[in-house]
Amino acid sequence: MLKAIIPKIYGFTLNLQSLISKKAAAKKAFKVYCTVRKGEVSPLQETFLEPAKHELVQIPTGNLQTYHWPGTGEKVLLVHGWESNVYRWRILIKKLQEADFDIFAFDAPGNGNSSGAILHHPLYETALQKIKQRYTPSYLIGHSMGGMTVMYNEYKNPDARIKKIISIASPSEYSELMRYYKTLLSLSDTLMSELENYIKTTFGFQFHEFSTAHFAKTNTKKGLLIHDKRDLNTPYWCSEQVHANWKNSEFITTEGLGHSIQDNNVNKQIIDFLKS
Repeated sequence: MLKAIIPKIYGFTLNLQSLISKKAAAKKAFKVYCTVRKGEVSPLQETFLEPAKHELVQIPTGNLQTYHWPGTGEKVLLVHGWESNVYRWRILIKKLQEADFDIFAFDAPGNGNSSGAILHHPLYETALQKIKQRYTPSYLIGHSMGGMTVMYNEYKNPDARIKKIISIASPSEYSELMRYYKTLLSLSDTLMSELENYIKTTFGFQFHEFSTAHFAKTNTKKGLLIHDKRDLNTPYWCSEQVHANWKNSEFITTEGLGHSIQDNNVNKQIIDFLKS
């Protein structure tokens, strides 16, 4: 009950503030949206991550904690989702190690062992680009927000060194994320319009222009999309739309694995795709 009330309190306060200053309220609304509230590393997770800690990579907003599981094969870079950390990849990492891939990963800004308290798609894309330039991976694998960021990065900074991209349970439309945010906090139409203006001024895109399905149209990489029909966090149709526009993509559908899709059979298919 309390979890449902708190967002409405935030929304009421922001709507009230917008009556005084729409710009200030929009800026605050964006900060609330981007604030990371969980994703810290638990003692159990740290036991897994500690041996693989690599180096801290600096970006304008702070430091990114990187991880490395060495292998003699090609480099794979793992990009986790919202309010998460590299531990979420533990099962896939084991399979990638068995296949002798050279595995890199990093905690997103504000998540895991990386510094900061804010995360949004442009910031995540900047972090990803910095990590890519440093480690030059051949394969990118992203989950949820990580998959959306990987696709945005390829659209914004096409990289000939990237051979294949895998997107797991990822959103497609930023406009849908904003619609959900509006409903969750009961934000006014006036405030949402001002929020869109703020994002356009700050990052250069309107809600509808940030679309993975749109980004996929110019993506020439070989791709794999994986999505569960019962995903309660990100609708299945998101990957359907991306697949329809991504000419060189394959689509794996699961049922009953939810949003995380932690499954050995799926991981085997991922390995097979990378090796093919």
